[in-house]
Amino acid sequence: MSPPGRRLITDPRKFGRVVVLMGGTSAEREISLMTGEAVLAALHRRDVDAEALDLTGDIPASLVDGSFDRVWLALHGRGGEDGCVQGLLEVLRLPYTGSGVLGSAVSMDKLRSKRLFSAWGLQTPDFRVMSSAGDAAAIVDALGLPLIVKPAGEGSSVGMTKVEEPDALTPAWEEAARYDVCVLVEEWVAGGEYSVPVLQGEALPIIRIETPRTFYDYEAKYFSDDTRYFCPAGLEEVTEHECRRAALEAFAATGASGWGRVDFLMGDDSVPRFLEVNTVPGMTSHSLVPMGAKQAGIDFEELVWRVLETSFVHKGVGHAP
Repeated sequence: MSPPGRRLITDPRKFGRVVVLMGGTSAEREISLMTGEAVLAALHRRDVDAEALDLTGDIPASLVDGSFDRVWLALHGRGGEDGCVQGLLEVLRLPYTGSGVLGSAVSMDKLRSKRLFSAWGLQTPDFRVMSSAGDAAAIVDALGLPLIVKPAGEGSSVGMTKVEEPDALTPAWEEAARYDVCVLVEEWVAGGEYSVPVLQGEALPIIRIETPRTFYDYEAKYFSDDTRYFCPAGLEEVTEHECRRAALEAFAATGASGWGRVDFLMGDDSVPRFLEVNTVPGMTSHSLVPMGAKQAGIDFEELVWRVLETSFVHKGVGHAP
């Protein structure tokens, strides 16, 4: 019998012909290509019939004509992680990994994710939506300084800026608005930054992140050798357990399923304040999900295999993680 939340596959032939969708046109294209290449190599090592496809323009005929049996989604950011490609694959009746249309779209939207976290009784940093430069003074009055400014619909810290002086808020808003019409301004939460990988209904060991940079930005995430990762995270056992339980609730709140990652901040009060759910996390040498999986005894090839197993699970509305 398969463990709860898992459709167990033991024969690579059961997957059929697999396409790893990667690249795309989002601001995270570079990282998607790195993820896709790592995933493809792991599938080949496990004798899965797989090939890569860079989704850059028109819908490839090979997706439409039935050349493939299922999809390993390695597309990050807009167009790949926001429900768009998931909707296309639903229309084409091509099984795919990870979250469905709803879970992908909601998780990519940081504003609606935060509202759902609050509705589920989970903590999230206080915030305001900034619509114009005229909002700056009221936001500083309400949230204080420092602040973090971010586009609501981007990942990988694209367009994010830390604001420490009132005059810096408007330029930070202008930078974030280059990527999304909806811009969030959050209170700055002093404390540790943590991430919880989720795989087939299970929260894996938590990773604690330390960076000498202003915050865990794009460079720190993917390229810097100065970023430090701790797994185990160094939390007390009861705190680790509670944070992993709460992370599963945050994952479920957005409708995410299959696999992903939940990010939170935590100060001295040991209360996690959830930031977002990532439905197609990176799978690079600096990525967090492989770190948590390794701590749980799951090597990279097995992790990639188990993510592919999620393509067998129905992704209807209301599906639990």
